[in-house]
Amino acid sequence: MGTGLTLPSHLAANTQENRDQIINHDLLKRNVHGTGAQACNRQGLIPPQVSQIYDELFIIHQKLQRESSAQQEYALQLQKRERCLTEQEALFFQHEGALAKIRGVEEEVHTKIAAIKEQHEAEVKQLTEALREITKENRRLKSSFDSLKEVNDSLRKQLCDVTELNKKLEDQARRVQARLENLQRKYEFSMVRKSNVLCQVVKGSKPVKQEKVMATSKTTTLPLNSQVYELLAYLMDWVSDQHLCKIKTQEEREDSHKSMVTQSSKNSCTQEKCMKVLPIATEQLQWMPYVNPKLHVPVIKFIYWSIRQLDTDMQHATMRSTMRRLGEDIFKGIVSKGNPHSSSEQSTESKSKSAAFFKSFCMPLRFLSTLIVLKTVRQVDYLAQAFESLRIDLKTDEGKALFLEYQCVPVILSHLKVSSASLLSSALDGLLQMTMESGSLQPFLEACSNESFFRTCSVLLQSSKLDIAVLEKLSVILQKLSRIKRNKKMFKLFGLHQIFRELRRTIDPGHTFLCINLNSILLNLEFLRSSSLSPSLSTSDSH
Repeated sequence: MGTGLTLPSHLAANTQENRDQIINHDLLKRNVHGTGAQACNRQGLIPPQVSQIYDELFIIHQKLQRESSAQQEYALQLQKRERCLTEQEALFFQHEGALAKIRGVEEEVHTKIAAIKEQHEAEVKQLTEALREITKENRRLKSSFDSLKEVNDSLRKQLCDVTELNKKLEDQARRVQARLENLQRKYEFSMVRKSNVLCQVVKGSKPVKQEKVMATSKTTTLPLNSQVYELLAYLMDWVSDQHLCKIKTQEEREDSHKSMVTQSSKNSCTQEKCMKVLPIATEQLQWMPYVNPKLHVPVIKFIYWSIRQLDTDMQHATMRSTMRRLGEDIFKGIVSKGNPHSSSEQSTESKSKSAAFFKSFCMPLRFLSTLIVLKTVRQVDYLAQAFESLRIDLKTDEGKALFLEYQCVPVILSHLKVSSASLLSSALDGLLQMTMESGSLQPFLEACSNESFFRTCSVLLQSSKLDIAVLEKLSVILQKLSRIKRNKKMFKLFGLHQIFRELRRTIDPGHTFLCINLNSILLNLEFLRSSSLSPSLSTSDSH
């Protein structure tokens, strides 16, 4: 039977013990009595009513036994629950101690944070003051720099004005010198003509006839001069086409190695004659505004081929000045006031005329003028405009044909130098125009298939200063040349295949176009197998 109350563990244990002892004692008595009762009952000594009572008591005894077992199990559960509560209480006390420690640490942390915050604010204040001082100093320096910049701009402007004035004075002096030389020649020519007239008078010609001759000569001076220019133009055209353009130039002689002694002597003689003719031809450009424009092309062509015959190493100081003056006249054109053939009175009355060469609308004349500028001028701005004009002209089939006709590859090669990095890309643009698919592509590749071209490319590729754009342009041209089988020895001779292998190994794979061209060159030269290429680079032949 349940008591209805939960006792403490030590009281519950003592109560249970006492109860067990009482029950065991009662059971022992009942067992003794039971056995005696049963024996008496069997013997017929106990009445049936008493026997029934004993049976009921035995049933009650069994129920009490079962309740006692249940009470024992409940006591065990209470003991387990007490142990759990004890452990939880110990853990609670432990946590409480830890929390107390944490509260102490938290106070220390707050104290340190406050100290650090004060230190940070002090440092920020100090740095702000330093920054304010530096800002003031920077403003002062900026003000000084602005004043220096203004002074520099003023000096630069003065320098530009002085330079421009100097150029104008130089042009004026050059024109005065040319005018003086023309007047001297005109005077000499008039003296010769007068001497001829005097000879005719001495021989006995009549005065009337002499007057007629003089009148006729005066009226036909200009037409005779124009006819002489026409004749000279045809002769220059003839000499250029039949003689000058067919003699091997210096660039081609370096590639052939087969020049004979007689041929070299002829070339030296031709060079000497060209050096004598060029200054005279340069002076005659001042007369071009008064000559039929159709005759300008033969004169400029003769000048171009004469320049091509000269070796720059052989030119002395006066020849270089002549070349520079020639290039400037070709680039700027000729503007003349008054007819140099006429008298001073007629010259002041006549209108000014001009002759354009580099800026001419006639492509052959403009093309030749561009080549002369590239051979004679050293100013970067002039050369940049010349290369741009050449690139535009080479977009047309006529320009490509003129490029081949005037053998322009050596002219471009002279500017393919690492030292002239600003013009290197522009020079390659002209060659790239020639690599476009057209009827001029194969002759152009043949013109480039020589030692001079490959030597120049080798020197360029060995330089570490080339940018990717220049490398790409150069690789396109060499990729076209690698298709020609006999050029393989040229690639080997100058070690280009080794340079391409090294470039292929070290180049950034992100430069896909350059990698494709390098692989294509090595494939065409049979220094690379197609199986070693990645699928993304297997389409190199299309480029």
